[in-house]
Amino acid sequence: MTVSTAAAPAGSILAINGGSSTLKFALFRAGAPPARELSGSIDRIGMPNGTINWVREHTGTAERRTITASDHVACLEPLLACIKEHLAQHPLVAIGHRVVHGGRYREPQRVAPVVMEELERLRVYDPEHLPAEIELIHAFAQRYPHLQQVACFDTAFHRDMPRVARLLPIPRRYEQLGLQRYGFHGLSYAFLMRELEQVGTSHEVKGRIILAHLGNGASMAAVKNGQAVDTTMSFTPTSGLPMSRRSGDLDPGLVAYLARTEGMSADQFHTMVNTESGLLGVSEISSDMRDLLKEEQHDPRAAEAVALFCYQAKKWIGALTAALGGLETLIFTAGIGEHSPVIRARICDRLEFLGVALDHARNEAGAPVISQDNGKVTVRVMHTDEESEIARAVSEQLGKPKQ
Repeated sequence: MTVSTAAAPAGSILAINGGSSTLKFALFRAGAPPARELSGSIDRIGMPNGTINWVREHTGTAERRTITASDHVACLEPLLACIKEHLAQHPLVAIGHRVVHGGRYREPQRVAPVVMEELERLRVYDPEHLPAEIELIHAFAQRYPHLQQVACFDTAFHRDMPRVARLLPIPRRYEQLGLQRYGFHGLSYAFLMRELEQVGTSHEVKGRIILAHLGNGASMAAVKNGQAVDTTMSFTPTSGLPMSRRSGDLDPGLVAYLARTEGMSADQFHTMVNTESGLLGVSEISSDMRDLLKEEQHDPRAAEAVALFCYQAKKWIGALTAALGGLETLIFTAGIGEHSPVIRARICDRLEFLGVALDHARNEAGAPVISQDNGKVTVRVMHTDEESEIARAVSEQLGKPKQ
């Protein structure tokens, strides 16, 4: 029996994408699909000389202001001031939030007391992101007490990975406490798979795919027949590939070693691997790949940081290809993946044995397909849009009858 769903109400949907020290936002006209009206970001939250930037989609006009936001909740008023003009004509009907950790949830959830209780329980799983995301939900609820909010989880994309890919090789009793491999960047991956349905063939969509989200945070996901098979991040977003400031995978023996030799506490180790490591830690120069590429000819530390990033990315492509049993499509996305042809080329170098063969002119131009026509693996460059995925999920939730 088919259950009919109501149409999403007219008005605006606000998508909120909070990071550890940034907050991206976008305003959409509700519909199927939602239409973007405005995009913006707030940077340097909790630091002096923060900035808020926004662009109106239809006119292309951009504005920038300097603000001081002590925390994410302090961003609320300047954010709402940016969209005030749009809301006068098309009032908010819902707000969607990117929530990095969703625990057991497999799909977006309307915010309700039971959902907030679960997020509070998960707070210790991700102390870099979840506390601020929870506070933002509360702040919007105080401002708009009757407005529907929807939590969209980065972990949901990976929740149906095979059990063997979710298990951690630690005493089994910890699994009962929720310790397992969750994976992240799921909103990005969900958006890419929907986009691939539009630009790829049905065979490609159902084939063996590696999605490479390479930005300040970096991860990869293996997808087969539309389902997540494995991913590089694990219980936390610190694991997997080296990133701008995160270490990626490390020998766990380092915890005890640094505790013995330097008196390093668990909190200090946590800070080191999340904010002082990765590209920044190895280069001692910058966490930005663009800076390191400029300096690599003159500074061996920069060269080693870039080489390590590409080497580990190459290794993970090989590992995920093994998990998939082959590879037919490789997709690069996010800041580095979309905008750095030299990094894409270095990662793909010597992957010819997997069937990866770049067309270097296409790669330099950032073409949608950068592989050779006769290559066995289609290599794509795709723009990801987590805010659009949030707005789509919110629109779907609004169209469903309330439980």
